[in-house]
Amino acid sequence: MQLSDFDYHLPEQLIAQHPPAERGASRLLRVAGHDRADLRFTDFIDQVSPGDVMVFNDTRVIKARLFGEKASGGKIEALIERVLDAHTALAHVRASKSPKPGTRLIFADRWEAEMVERHGELFKLRFLAEDNLFDILEASGKLPLPPYIERGAGDEDDERYQTVYARERGAVAAPTAGLHFTEDMLEQLRAKGVRLAYVTLHVGAGTFQPVRVDNIAEHKMHSEIYEVPETTRALIAEAHAAGRKVLSVGTTSMRALESAARGGELAAGCGETDIFITPGYRFRVVDRLLTNFHLPKSTLLMLVSAFAGYEEIRAAYRHAVEREYRFFSYGDAMLLERKD
Repeated sequence: MQLSDFDYHLPEQLIAQHPPAERGASRLLRVAGHDRADLRFTDFIDQVSPGDVMVFNDTRVIKARLFGEKASGGKIEALIERVLDAHTALAHVRASKSPKPGTRLIFADRWEAEMVERHGELFKLRFLAEDNLFDILEASGKLPLPPYIERGAGDEDDERYQTVYARERGAVAAPTAGLHFTEDMLEQLRAKGVRLAYVTLHVGAGTFQPVRVDNIAEHKMHSEIYEVPETTRALIAEAHAAGRKVLSVGTTSMRALESAARGGELAAGCGETDIFITPGYRFRVVDRLLTNFHLPKSTLLMLVSAFAGYEEIRAAYRHAVEREYRFFSYGDAMLLERKD
C-alpha cells in the first residue's frame, strides 16, 4: 500500500490543544465494521463484560525536554529519547552546530553533561552530577508535548498529560488512550468484574516522526522498550480460555502484546520492539482496541486500519470529522472491534 492511502482531510480546529475540562469528559466513537455509535466516554463501562481483560500501559512520561548551552557558547536543546542508566541517556539534540564527542553542555544553568558519541540520529549524553538523571529531569525538564499542540507545556499538562495509573518512568509521549480514565472509572470496572492488567512500553519521540517513503513496506520503525509481566500473560490466557475478550487500552499496549506474541504464543518478559503493523497483519492477542484518533499518513493510522479494517476506518474518520470529534492526544476516543 502507498502512503497516500492513509491520508485524510482534517480541519485544523479539530486538533485538541488542551485536555477537556475534566478527565473523562470526552466522546467515544464505537466502531464495529461499518456500524458506528456516538457515545460519551462515561458509557465505556457498559461496553465491557465481567471476565474481560483490559490491558493498560503503565509508562510514565518524563520531563524529557532540556534547554541549555554549550560550554563554549551557543544555545542547545535536548530531547531525551531513552534513559540508559542513572547518568546517561540517548537524546535528540538541536543546535546551530551538532556537538562533537567531548563537548560539554550546560542545561538549566546547573547541570553539566558531556556528549560521548553519536548513535545514528541520537547523541549519547553523560550527566556529570551525582544526582539521578530522572531527578534532574524532574527538577529542570519540560514535558515534551506533541508537535501538533501549538503551545508550551503548562501546569495543567503536568497532571493531564499523564495517566492516573502511570508508574514506570521512561516515556517521552503519553499513551493517550489511557488519559480518559479516572480512578473512579477504574474502580467501577473492577467492581463489574473486569480484570485490569498492565504492560510497560516506553513511548519514544519516534512516534511523531513522519513516514518518508511512498511504499509503506520500506518504512523502518523506531525501537521501543517493553515489558509484559507474567501476571498479565496469565490473565490473558485465562480470559481467552474462557471465551472472554482482551481489550488493549491504546496502540502502545497493543504493540507490546503483539511483540511479545511474535513467537506464536504470548510470552512474558522484556525486550525491544520495532513492530510495524499494517493491513494484512494477523493479530494474535487483542480482540478490541480503545484508541484516540491518529494523524494522517501515520504508522498508527495504519495499525488501526489493520485492526478494524481499512475501509471501515476511512468511513469512521469521515464520520468523526463530520461530527466534529476532537483529534489526537487530548482528543476523543474510539472503541474498535477487530475485523477477522
